[in-house]
Amino acid sequence: MASLISEMEIGQEKDRKTLPGPILLLGAPGAGKGTQAKELVKLWEIPQISTGDLLRANVAQGTQLGQAAQAVMDRGDLVPDSLVNDMVAVRLSEPDTIRGYILDGYPRTLNQAGWLDGRIAGRPESLPVVAVSIQVDYNQLLRRITGRRNCPVCQTIYNVYAKPPRISGICDIEGAALVQRADDTEEVFAERMRAYAALTEPVVEHYRALGRFAEVDGNRPIDVVVAGIVAAVERLRAL
Repeated sequence: MASLISEMEIGQEKDRKTLPGPILLLGAPGAGKGTQAKELVKLWEIPQISTGDLLRANVAQGTQLGQAAQAVMDRGDLVPDSLVNDMVAVRLSEPDTIRGYILDGYPRTLNQAGWLDGRIAGRPESLPVVAVSIQVDYNQLLRRITGRRNCPVCQTIYNVYAKPPRISGICDIEGAALVQRADDTEEVFAERMRAYAALTEPVVEHYRALGRFAEVDGNRPIDVVVAGIVAAVERLRAL
C-alpha cells in the first residue's frame, strides 16, 4: 500500500525550518497510535523508539542491560525505571536520533519523564520533548477493539463494524473461520482503559504544565490526523 504521505509532501516537510525533535505520541488502546507513528516516521525520516522493542532487542542480543532485565523478569518483577532509562540512553546516543524521534511507550512514569527531561536539558543541541495525544471517543475505541477479527491462516485483520468480510465470520482470502483475540472483549478493554488513564495522566499533566502538550482529534481519517499531529508539533515548537 502506498504511503499516505506523498514524496512531494515529504520534500516540503524537509524544507521547513521546524525540526520535529523528540515527540511523545500518546493514544489509548485502539486510537491508532501505531499507524500514525509509522506515517510520521516516513514523513520526518526519524526513528520510532519503543521501550518494548528496546527491551526485547537487548534480551535477544544478550547485552549487559538485557541480561540484567532478563534476571529481573525471571523473578517475576517489573523492569525498574533505572534499567529502562539506561536502555533509552544507549538508543538516544545513536546518530539517527539527531533530528528527532517518536517515543512510543516511554516515558510511562513521572520518574522516567523527569530523567528524560534532565538528560535532554544537559545536551544544549537537543530540543525538549513535546507530547501529542490522539483523542478518540470511548465508544469508537470500543468498536475498534471488540470488532476485531483475524484470520488464523493469513493473519488478515477485519472489523465487524468498519471492515467486515464478505461472508460473516469467514476470511475473504483463505475461507477460514475468523477468530477474536481473548483480550479483545469489552471487559478487558475497560480494564486496559483504566490502566492507561492511571498510567498516563501524571505524564500528561507534567508536559501540560510545561506548555508542551497538545491534543489531536483521532476520530478523523488517518491523513487528517497525521496533518493535525504535524501542526501541533510545529505549534509547540514555536512557543
